Amino acid sequence: MPLPGPANYVGLMSDFTGHAPGDHPIVDSTHFVGAFPSVSVTNDFASWTAADAARHIRVPRADDDKYTRGVLGVITGSAQYPGAAVLGVDAALHTGLGMVRYVGANRASTLVLQRRPEVVTGNGRVQAWLIGSGMDQASRGKATRVRLAEAVAQGVPTILDGGAFDLHDSTTGPTVLTPHYRELARVLGTSAEDIAADPAAAAIRAADELGVTILLKGSTSYIAAPDGTRLAASSAPSWLATAGAGDALGGILGALVATHSDAIGTDTGLLARLAATASVLHGLAAHRASAGGPLTILDLNAALPATIAALVNDIPLSGAAPS
Repeated sequence: MPLPGPANYVGLMSDFTGHAPGDHPIVDSTHFVGAFPSVSVTNDFASWTAADAARHIRVPRADDDKYTRGVLGVITGSAQYPGAAVLGVDAALHTGLGMVRYVGANRASTLVLQRRPEVVTGNGRVQAWLIGSGMDQASRGKATRVRLAEAVAQGVPTILDGGAFDLHDSTTGPTVLTPHYRELARVLGTSAEDIAADPAAAAIRAADELGVTILLKGSTSYIAAPDGTRLAASSAPSWLATAGAGDALGGILGALVATHSDAIGTDTGLLARLAATASVLHGLAAHRASAGGPLTILDLNAALPATIAALVNDIPLSGAAPS
């Protein structure tokens, strides 16, 4: 369904299998060829293309302001992993939206403001929430539990990352989980080997059982939604298997969801398409930042604006994989 206003969108989902403290991700050996790779279709998963995704980036209108462009609320990071908050917020702002409200841990808040002084650290209205990156469910304090309960009760679209997957049955708005194989195995009570054996089927099972959209991260990523939307994409270089990559993906997706919050309420498949779009942006920006070699996640974030500009203006992508 076309969205109102001059909106464009980017496509082709990808990612690394994910990371978390102490995890050893299972990495699929699939690599894409060309700037806009095709993805093998399994279990009725449709390949999400660059053209598909380019239609899912909202370009600001002349009469937009910071509120109409979308406000993302963020509860990520912790005393142990404050950098997750910095990377996610930085990625969201580089993807494009009106404002980020950060209401996470104190130390993380300080670091976020040092990196991005335009971030607002007070409560207020948001169009979407990003929750859980760099957090540990087992170590939540009372203040954190209160903040999380207030956020998930607001009925706005919500992205749940690693430290908040347990909240999937508490959210009151459209919800997407962003696990890698081991994380999804823990959520479903199975083994990572079972997930790796058939990740497409695992994504479908999770979406059906949990009643939320699933973005299962991998060298080919699978997105499944309760309404039957099934997408697959692969665009990330192998250099992206590095700490912090998932935090950036969460920020990218948070920005896309905040800028399409109203439409998500009336288009049941849109959240899945935005998840695919986020994964593609993540992978293509990584290629631009990498140029065939190592990269840092802040490099990836810095490459997002040029990657998005190329997509919405139909310009050949610099740094894409050779054909």
